[in-house]
Amino acid sequence: MTGPAAPPLPAELDALMRRMRLPYLRKAAPDVLATARAQRWEPAEVLRILLAEEVTGRDAATRRMRRKSAGFPSGKTFSSWRNEESSIPGPTQDALVTLEWIGRAENLVIAGPSGTGKSHLVEALAHAAIEKDLRVAWFTLETLTAAIGRAKADGSIARTVTRICRSDLIVVDDIGMLPAGQDAAEAFYRITDAAYERRSVAVTSNIHPSGFDSIMPKTLAPTVGFSTTPTWSSPRATRTGSPKHSPARG
Repeated sequence: MTGPAAPPLPAELDALMRRMRLPYLRKAAPDVLATARAQRWEPAEVLRILLAEEVTGRDAATRRMRRKSAGFPSGKTFSSWRNEESSIPGPTQDALVTLEWIGRAENLVIAGPSGTGKSHLVEALAHAAIEKDLRVAWFTLETLTAAIGRAKADGSIARTVTRICRSDLIVVDDIGMLPAGQDAAEAFYRITDAAYERRSVAVTSNIHPSGFDSIMPKTLAPTVGFSTTPTWSSPRATRTGSPKHSPARG
């Protein structure tokens, strides 16, 4: 059983909260005010709790919006990730989960055969980044190429690249599944060049970055900006550092 419903807010107070756009405070206010009266809270405590409700609600809404705008493919998070089944060393996984490498604007490449959890791990990291109030943009090489292609057509390349690089983490998933033409290589180059030392780029691929020239035009492959010296490797996956050869440490 539940107790009696809290009395509604006075119409004038409700109108003021609507005008000030405080939806989460307004929703919580009847119950909070009823409790405050019953327990004789100090006015400052009432104000603190109401403002905290508004802040918590806004933060949650921002994370929902960022998760939606990121364009994640499947919603995979660390709740379904089995770190013990991955060939990525445990200490390296632990270092990645801290997200400190994003704060240092370092890049991440995870390479290995299909079905080894590359996209799952990067998507889980991206979800964790949003929970830490960071911005994420998710692309496949095909969707990135299409976005840059549309920008070229309407003359908005600079604005589009700037908008993408507002994200703290930019993901390009599944490079190497198909050969990349000149347009795809150019799109990838534009983003990695603009993000250099400013934003983190995470890439998953079924080939090692040293083999990118096998799928990209050789005029652009050497300039895409990723170190091709692995900090660790295994039959299933390889991680490399940032373009400036300053990898996150495992």
